[in-house]
Amino acid sequence: MSPAAEAVTDALRELHTRFAGLRDGRLANYIPQLARTEPDAFGLALISMDGHRYSAGDAGTPFTMQSVSKPFVYALALSVLGLDEVCRWVSAEPSGEAYNAISLEPDTGRPDNAMVNAGAIITTALIPDTADAPRFERILDCLSRFAGRRLDVDEQVYASEAATGDRNRALAYLIRSTGPLPVDPVAAVETYFRQCAVRVTALDLAAMAATLANGGVNPLTGDVVVPEPVAAQVLAVMATCGMYDASGEWLLRVGLPAKSGVSGGLIAAGPARFGLATYSPRLDPSGTSVRGRAALGALSERLGLHLMHNPALAASTVTLVATAGDLPAAGAAPQDRALRERVGVVAAQGAIDFTAAERVLYALDESRTQGAGPVVLDLGQVTGVDRVARAMLRGGLGRIAADGARTAVADPARRLALPGPGQRDAPTVPRSFVTREQAVAWCTGGPAG
Repeated sequence: MSPAAEAVTDALRELHTRFAGLRDGRLANYIPQLARTEPDAFGLALISMDGHRYSAGDAGTPFTMQSVSKPFVYALALSVLGLDEVCRWVSAEPSGEAYNAISLEPDTGRPDNAMVNAGAIITTALIPDTADAPRFERILDCLSRFAGRRLDVDEQVYASEAATGDRNRALAYLIRSTGPLPVDPVAAVETYFRQCAVRVTALDLAAMAATLANGGVNPLTGDVVVPEPVAAQVLAVMATCGMYDASGEWLLRVGLPAKSGVSGGLIAAGPARFGLATYSPRLDPSGTSVRGRAALGALSERLGLHLMHNPALAASTVTLVATAGDLPAAGAAPQDRALRERVGVVAAQGAIDFTAAERVLYALDESRTQGAGPVVLDLGQVTGVDRVARAMLRGGLGRIAADGARTAVADPARRLALPGPGQRDAPTVPRSFVTREQAVAWCTGGPAG
């Protein structure tokens, strides 16, 4: 892993260490196969809009999606049928009740939303079923495209769930008795059980959440999985309904569209920023991972991820990735030009937050043409650096410097508060200059002006 990329991974590692000792909660023992899960498994993953992957702990451990599958099957239904037709069968109002509650409109029989079991069963039943494209194959293909790889079904979990899923069958028959279930209740529920038993990892779920955050485009594969309006609609329902009767508290404190599952999976999405996922099977009374909830809450606070914060325009943050040799330098001697070719230069602009800082760090890696070549970061056009971004940039630059490279920042406003060339400090600490040329000169061993 590159020194700059470690700045994000370190945040996940620290959260993993901080919350791995939590022993609260219990396994979902009403599904016998889930009760056999390793209770102390714990993984975290984050995938950015540029497809950069970060993880800590058991992020590669497989488990079943359970209710985390609901927003993605809802996205498939919206893509195939459109919002108006889906809303004819399933409403989009928060229920304020548990995931398995009987939440049906008195007059229409519609479930309150597609995140509760009743609504999810109808959503699954709405997916077209043809000889050429059976319903479940459509669902599995869609889930796989969201994840960026071919997924499969844990047949043991499916069998265990099918053997004990009488409440879901009862819900399906109750819905059918009011009229709105479009297929046979047995067929609807069996497909729903298989959907819940699709096997993923935390990294898969982070990719799936990132695809919703990226307007329906998988940032790992470039595949347009669903149209952008559908992704926005799904995120809206996740924000208001994804955490069941705890959705309001979650949005207030964590501030991200999210969805939990009783196998221990938990996803959250930052629109146009990232996808997050955790896995830990110890659940609180609402069926949400105890460690996952704590870790995502802490990560949101630490990195300033709350949706209602005013974010930086991350897409326009990095304005230049080049070598100093590509840039004009009056009076540079031939030997100077050769030295300048080794110096990577990255320029940024605007307000820098977590997402923008992550992009700057990757641009610094991209700019290093030599293994341990020097780098310059130009913050001359930056209007602000928040607390989280400051720590990330200082940490990433420090790791590059510790790798043996000269590292300098053109920082006329002293936003990173790094030492200047004449100040006493360790040689592995990045240096701060007023202009880009002064920083380049110092990196090539010349006078810094």
